[in-house]
Amino acid sequence: MALCAEFVYKNFQYIKGITTIETTVREILEIRSGVCQDFAHLMLELLRNLDIPCRYVSGYICPNKNGMRGEGATHAWVEAWIPNSGWAGIDPTNNVWVTDTHVKLAVGRNFTDCTPVKGTFKGLARQSLSVYVSVGYEDGQTFEEMNKVKVGDLHSPEDIPEYIDHEEQQQQQ
Repeated sequence: MALCAEFVYKNFQYIKGITTIETTVREILEIRSGVCQDFAHLMLELLRNLDIPCRYVSGYICPNKNGMRGEGATHAWVEAWIPNSGWAGIDPTNNVWVTDTHVKLAVGRNFTDCTPVKGTFKGLARQSLSVYVSVGYEDGQTFEEMNKVKVGDLHSPEDIPEYIDHEEQQQQQ
């Protein structure tokens, strides 16, 4: 498992914004770059080809100013089943075993199982998502960060009253 993480870490470049949630493992292999979710998907593919049970993990890395990629933002890594030990987490983006600075929020087969927003939606086709992270440390320090996540095309707040009027008219007809 550690060799797979090391392979991903050494052979793929961490570049924000070059991929999307729809980027396939084949595309990651072609461009040889991506972000944490891409590296987790790539490592899952490697482990599954070796018949090692594994799963995608979504969460955060607590900011400690130690240079880890993905600190303070949503992050992804992998857990693999080790007989007689249980699930062990490894972060291919940083080539480290998961520690208590990794905060697990969800596990699944892939990103789709762990999306921050899931369900049926009726309304504007354009929307945005803001994620607020607050981490409190034992020494009393806190870290707070707001991340804007693009979900479809962003919709300006000025258009919302117009949209609500349109929806009300549609429901009355």
